Amino acid sequence: MRNITGSLKCLRRRPTGVPKSLAGILWLLLLATLALPVSAAKEQPLDRIAAIVEEDIILASEIRERVEQFANNLRAQRITLPPQEELEKRALDDLIDESIQLQMAQRMGIRVGDSELNQTMNRIAEHNGLSLEEFQEALKEEGLSYAAAREKFRREMITTRLQQRMVDARVRVTEKEVQDYLDSVAARGDSGEEYRLAHILLAIDADNPEKQQKEKARDILRQLQAGETFGDLAARYSDSGSAMSGGDLGWRAASELPSLFAAVVPQLSEGEVSDPLINRSGVHLVRLVEKRGGVTQVVSQVLPRHILLQVNELRTEEQAEALARDLYQRITEKGESFGQLAKGYSDDSVSASAGGTMEWVSPGETVPAFEANVFGKPPGTLVPPFRTQFGWHIAEVLEVRDYDIGDRLEQQQARQILHRKKFDDERRNWLSEIRDEAYVQIKI
Repeated sequence: MRNITGSLKCLRRRPTGVPKSLAGILWLLLLATLALPVSAAKEQPLDRIAAIVEEDIILASEIRERVEQFANNLRAQRITLPPQEELEKRALDDLIDESIQLQMAQRMGIRVGDSELNQTMNRIAEHNGLSLEEFQEALKEEGLSYAAAREKFRREMITTRLQQRMVDARVRVTEKEVQDYLDSVAARGDSGEEYRLAHILLAIDADNPEKQQKEKARDILRQLQAGETFGDLAARYSDSGSAMSGGDLGWRAASELPSLFAAVVPQLSEGEVSDPLINRSGVHLVRLVEKRGGVTQVVSQVLPRHILLQVNELRTEEQAEALARDLYQRITEKGESFGQLAKGYSDDSVSASAGGTMEWVSPGETVPAFEANVFGKPPGTLVPPFRTQFGWHIAEVLEVRDYDIGDRLEQQQARQILHRKKFDDERRNWLSEIRDEAYVQIKI
């Protein structure tokens, strides 16, 4: 599962003969040390096992590396670092959650191939206005090798796909919820403003009762009044996943605000922090960093068709990609019917029966990788094979139109907004559940 003497976690099957027991792991580490020259053995002390997670281990060196990543991120935002022991605790928790998810993803056959990873790295470089060589140099200046960055993004892509697969099934949005949401938007006359938010969550649980967390929130507010920065306090106290980014939640449209924040955030001035807000997740403090306004009533829509080839227990990543490229060649070089191939091969059962044709889609209604490949292209464009979290796709742009937002589009947007809100809550619950069910032994 892991190159034991290295610092990067790789998602691969344990080679035959590698023992799973702690004694076996320690024996391998000893052999690796004995195999080094005497001078090297003196310079490189044996790495400590910090935790055992199911069939994986976490090394002390990995905790140090993750702590350094957190610290660099906070320094870049000029946020005062929390105490070292707090950074180490968060780093260990982060690595344990990651390990559990990567092992689960491996068992489910979720992988990210090198070609898809290369495309992702190229897109990240382009998004930052850099060539690939310039991107590699920028990473080096931040103390991260290109190889390490690739593995970091690979792990993130794998865990994201796992979460989509496992958490999406737990999220259900009813028609009544959609209509109630639309009624509330109409009632408050939504102006289309967007808000950049920062957030501190003080989780409520058996060890941290509500009364105690409310007092802690009031103490944080007193520290803010005394001149402490919100980002510093978020890094020090917040139980949210955004803590190591100073609590930054990014930009949210007014219609996308969590229901707990919806009535409060529009009333805040830029830089102002809310009073403590309470729900079942915990006690929240939210800060309005910036706000901006403006909405577009007409959107550009695309009518695509596609062939989806999923990666599963019967089809590996390499096989799915090879089949996608073969079908693309049959369409472009042999003139075979896209519609017939979609009916015969596509794993999207809904669109397959219609020859791969989907419904009209607007920006934001599909996953970013699909949107990036079909939007902005003229009708008749056949898109070469590309990867999304759902599998490998071949797509064709059938039509393009400008569309005036109406009831149907508003309902779709409302459903997606409600889904995202519920997804965030369910994701936290799911992570807590799989952590409780996993075998974890802390060794430090």
